[in-house]
Amino acid sequence: MTVALLTAAGVGSRMGQDIPKQFMHIDNKPLIIHTMEAFQNHPGIDAIVVVTLPEWKAVLQAYARQFNITKLKWIADGGKTGQESIYNGLDVLKSELKGDDVVMIHDGNRCLVSADIISDSLATYNTYGCAVAAIPCVEAVFRSNDDGISSDISIPREQLIRTQTPHTYSFKKLLWAHEQAKKREIYNTAATCVLMQKLGERIYFSKGSEMNLKITTVDDMEIFEALLHTKKETWLK
Repeated sequence: MTVALLTAAGVGSRMGQDIPKQFMHIDNKPLIIHTMEAFQNHPGIDAIVVVTLPEWKAVLQAYARQFNITKLKWIADGGKTGQESIYNGLDVLKSELKGDDVVMIHDGNRCLVSADIISDSLATYNTYGCAVAAIPCVEAVFRSNDDGISSDISIPREQLIRTQTPHTYSFKKLLWAHEQAKKREIYNTAATCVLMQKLGERIYFSKGSEMNLKITTVDDMEIFEALLHTKKETWLK
């Protein structure tokens, strides 16, 4: 079985709105439903678990029924950190999955994850045993001091990779990582790839996209809405 674990437990403080960003509407549809539809429509995904704010669980369930998200099987309570939220989602799956079942962790506010990105994540996982969506860094990058002034260090961009989600691992590998995190007192690694790196694991990168943006600010919302209504020109390869 392959399960998509969607994290949607943030309060959206940087958005500055009255409701959590994952429940804000674009085109009369909550952001989290835009994301869920990508996994609902992908044949490689068997089920979905969403980790969200406890007081919004009933709302999420209602939206899933309204938009016919039939793959939604479980809803877990969000934690105080991203790492805790992911663990809560895994905890719900303990009685449901076998060790070699596959879990694809994805940010619930990355609504434009494509079928190609999901497929490539699964293909990379099948080859290497893990997959982390990533894109190259194309900007010049500097290290900055706390006062906003650049230090004397610039980092060659060809050496840099920007990670996104999904992150795909076996269920047993993810449980092992979170158990190790507790033993070693590793906290607040919202990105699973960071936790794995801290545990000495090698990371294999799968296909990402600039369009697979994480919606965090009002600017991101406007970009998402524009991209949602953009069609690729037929002459582009």
